[in-house]
Amino acid sequence: MDQQAVAEYRYRAVCEVLGGSLIGEVAARYGTSRQSLHTWRRRFEWEGRSGLVDRSRRPLTSPGRLDAEVEALICQLRRRHPRWGARRIGYELTRRAAESAPSRASVHRALVRNGLITPGPTTQAHV
Repeated sequence: MDQQAVAEYRYRAVCEVLGGSLIGEVAARYGTSRQSLHTWRRRFEWEGRSGLVDRSRRPLTSPGRLDAEVEALICQLRRRHPRWGARRIGYELTRRAAESAPSRASVHRALVRNGLITPGPTTQAHV
């Protein structure tokens, strides 16, 4: 179903509840839970029909994400010292700011994300 069809489906269910039908009966008829129907009704009362459209489930924040300035420093160190890997860059960051230094894996991900690590040749398993 597209967004408009989903919103219309929910609108019909909410209208039945607001018309006096029991929530449990309406939920059973529409194949949803009573909790979902309560949520739809509350969102309809607060926001109108636009509140019945699906919402993004994307988190509002990413607490584990590197700060932009730390990532820029990682890239700067790699460009200045092309032979340094994630372990050495992580060590240098720890020396500069011990309490807020990212892990070696985070440094590696930042290097890959910015195209600063070229993959080496892969080896085939010997049979």
